[in-house]
Amino acid sequence: MTDGPVDDAAVLDALFAGSPQGLFLLDGDRKVTRYNPSARGVRALPAETVLGHYVEDFAPDLGTHEIAHLIDEVLTTGEPLRNRLIRGRSPSEPHRTLAVQVSLFPLRDGPGLVGVVEDVTERQAAADRLAVLSTVHRTVGATLDVQASADALVTALVPAFADAAAVDLLDDDPAGAEPPSGPLPTSVPLRRVAFAAPDSVRPLRRTGDSRPFPYPTPYTQALNDSHARLVQVTPDDPWLKTDPDGFAPLLGRTVHSMIVAPLTARDGVLGLLTLYRSRVDAFEEDDLDVARQAAATAASHLDNARRYRREHAVASALQRRLQPGATPRLSAVETANVYLPEGAGGAWFDVIPLSGARVALVVGDVAGHGIEAAATMGQLRVALRTLALQDLETDEVLTHLDEVAGQLTSVDAREAHPYLATCAVTVYDPVSRQCTMMRAGHPAPVLVDPDGAPLAVDVPLGPSLGAEGGAAFQPAVVQLPPGSLIALCTNGLLGAEGDREGDGETTAVHRLEHVLATPSRPLQELCDTAVYRMAPSRYDDAVLLLARTDSLPPHRVADWTLPADASVVGTARRLVGQQLTAWDLADRAFTTELIISELVTNAILYGEGPVRLRLIHDQERLLAEVTDANSASPHLRHARAGDEGGRGLYIVMRLSAHWGVRHGRRDKTIWSEQRLGEEPADLLNAVDAFDTTGV
Repeated sequence: MTDGPVDDAAVLDALFAGSPQGLFLLDGDRKVTRYNPSARGVRALPAETVLGHYVEDFAPDLGTHEIAHLIDEVLTTGEPLRNRLIRGRSPSEPHRTLAVQVSLFPLRDGPGLVGVVEDVTERQAAADRLAVLSTVHRTVGATLDVQASADALVTALVPAFADAAAVDLLDDDPAGAEPPSGPLPTSVPLRRVAFAAPDSVRPLRRTGDSRPFPYPTPYTQALNDSHARLVQVTPDDPWLKTDPDGFAPLLGRTVHSMIVAPLTARDGVLGLLTLYRSRVDAFEEDDLDVARQAAATAASHLDNARRYRREHAVASALQRRLQPGATPRLSAVETANVYLPEGAGGAWFDVIPLSGARVALVVGDVAGHGIEAAATMGQLRVALRTLALQDLETDEVLTHLDEVAGQLTSVDAREAHPYLATCAVTVYDPVSRQCTMMRAGHPAPVLVDPDGAPLAVDVPLGPSLGAEGGAAFQPAVVQLPPGSLIALCTNGLLGAEGDREGDGETTAVHRLEHVLATPSRPLQELCDTAVYRMAPSRYDDAVLLLARTDSLPPHRVADWTLPADASVVGTARRLVGQQLTAWDLADRAFTTELIISELVTNAILYGEGPVRLRLIHDQERLLAEVTDANSASPHLRHARAGDEGGRGLYIVMRLSAHWGVRHGRRDKTIWSEQRLGEEPADLLNAVDAFDTTGV
């Protein structure tokens, strides 16, 4: 603004003639008194319709009503207005955009107004296209979910860029194969994944429909050569006749232009992005570039989501396959479990029957997620089961498992995680009611007595598996009354609760103890209640394994200690026969006496100290055990024709369903198991051609 009235006609002439922008000068009555040729170019209006007229009297379809409101605002407030954008409403130029500035201007006859008008249609169109791409980049791919990514894409494009948008994708290969590269067959089906349009629009195909597009059409051509196409649609287009009924909605909503852009990633075609316009302004070449960029961005995220989904499906299937099936029915414990997978993690549990009617309860968790974690979990679970079935001491099992974990851990894996897995192992003996617990970087077991009171047992925390290699682990041993509960779980069950309460794992353990305070309830019901009360983490696997302890009645166990003398072999056979008669198992007497004879003889000849003989009648199993103080393991071997002995353990093997050697701290036990629900072993085949007097 100037300090005084302006009446220098030469100055005004130069200003209006040289300005690249449209200038309008209005008098105090808000009528146009002057405007420049640039203004005529902006407005395309003849002088006779402008000079001496109010702004709202001419070209109202170009937004002059909005300009009139701006003039009133300036006159009211006295403050200038800068860079107000006004969209045109002309049917022929709906995309016309004007940038308007209005300010007071002193004239000789009083205050006037000057308006600056600039046609920024192209600049604004470019900005609008950039805004659309920005929205696509910001919203598409926020999650690794195909449906969410496709929905975000069509939402970003409609209505800002198109009147309707659709995403159609190839169905995933059941075998998990990658999308094919090169041209696709014209008959390949595509599934409608996402669609956006006004509610009144009926789409060409419904979401979820899977069928090929008609051939030949712009759709199949784009699938064939992977090139995006800008198509001006007219009723006479021959490709519309390939499916007149199917394309009827296209013409019915007066779509006049469309863009078909292939969704490609890693040289493979995932599907199509199709955009439709029925608004006045049709798609242009610049719009085709926007569609290409949006399709490229979306295809990358969709490909990642599909690959994640395939990997997740494979890993989940692998994980389920590697988890134990139905847990065995045991006399030692009653068990129940809950397993809540989050993605494909590495959490696992196991219930392993051991010799002497014992049972091993195991819960572990591999670091990381995905196929590698699931595969590692399977390797560790098999390795632990194999080690446990070797009848090693519990600390030796974890030590050897730690060595296995160290060999499985790669250098890259160590950079991501300082350890491979955590694990907790509990072994319960129903005869002695002794419970041995040990853990490697894992939450300690939770114990509850038959009255529901928690049992405080300090289980030493050993290093995680694969963290050190060859680590030593310390057990905790406690005697449990029948009806006690043992709970083993992963951090996934405890973590969410600890975070919410702010007191960490301790608070979560107390809550779990409270859930288990009624141990007489059905175990599966307790598992479900624990899930409801603990609110497991959504970001980690959650496993809970519950076991209710039992004990073998004393009358089901017979135990004798005999001197290490050959004369007691007959005594051992006689004691066994009497006990089997008392158990109503006389039909097993001859087989069992033969097994005991061989085992006692072996202990006397090669063992040390007195011989301990034990029989256990456990449900459908008959267990025979002979213990001596020599820790050296016997070896099964085949005797040669001229040998006097060497056949005893072979006979034991042939007469038993299972047999093995269990090592203690200062002794060893050779055991044999017979299945009572099966026919006794064929004694003639077992002893044929063998000398049964020696081992």
